[in-house]
Amino acid sequence: MLLAIAIMALGAVVLGAALGFASIKFKVEGDPLVDKIDAILPQTQCGQCGYPGCKPYAEAIAKGEEINKCPPGGVEGVQRLADLLGREVKPLDAEEKPKQIAIIDENTCIGCTLCIQACPVDAIVGAAKQMHTIVAPLCTGCELCLPPCPVECIRMEPIAENIDNWKWKYPVVEIKAAALKEAA
Repeated sequence: MLLAIAIMALGAVVLGAALGFASIKFKVEGDPLVDKIDAILPQTQCGQCGYPGCKPYAEAIAKGEEINKCPPGGVEGVQRLADLLGREVKPLDAEEKPKQIAIIDENTCIGCTLCIQACPVDAIVGAAKQMHTIVAPLCTGCELCLPPCPVECIRMEPIAENIDNWKWKYPVVEIKAAALKEAA
């Protein structure tokens, strides 16, 4: 019996050492620039930029993609990305919308669960054939829940600015070269 335990322990040590060596030898290094870009993006995972989420868009930006394709990030997001990457600030490549949240009309919701399946951040709760509702702090306003709803009981409402969500807008000051006058 002690021999069997010793053989099992030896096998565990050998396999553990092999896994440890493999984890060091085949370690995948992430790009720190991609992580910084991803931290600036709004993490809505809405796909409005043409990529399936913020991480793939961050990887594309690091490879040279335009920085102005994220409507939820808005002009402020473009400004922050330009500051990080040392690129020129370009106007947003989409219509900038105010921050918004989905609202479900609970009287007309039929509980089909199609909106739950479409929500990338799990901000909708409910069960099949039961009323659904939005968890407001989780909703990113991506509008992905609108198209699958068969009874159109979901609407988007702008979030009113208050002390909790107000952010300072970057001041826009145009700098012009002053004309030099020669003293005659």
